[in-house]
Amino acid sequence: MYKADVEFLMIYIKEAHPADGWVKRSNERAGINIATHRHMDDRVAACTLAQSELNIEIPALVDGMDDAVAREYSAWPDRIYLIDKDGRVAIKADRGPRGFPPGVSRVQDWLETRFHE
Repeated sequence: MYKADVEFLMIYIKEAHPADGWVKRSNERAGINIATHRHMDDRVAACTLAQSELNIEIPALVDGMDDAVAREYSAWPDRIYLIDKDGRVAIKADRGPRGFPPGVSRVQDWLETRFHE
């Protein structure tokens, strides 16, 4: 709907619940078994798997092993940001996963006020 005016990207950061760390029962039940990323190849593979398994069609970028993006944007475990055309943060949703639904709503409202059809 907004593809001509807006670019959506996913930034994949470190695994929030690695199989060799803070394991969630829901991940075990779902068969999610991703170890802590030791190399960039591990992180890229995990990102590719997440996109495939979750049917995420937007392009993804992968945070480096230094976790610079996650630290700069306080993104762990996940968070929605909207960066305006001037490079300023227009929306910073609460951390996920609970921050996702209200964050998505705020982004939708922001887009609708600027790009209504």
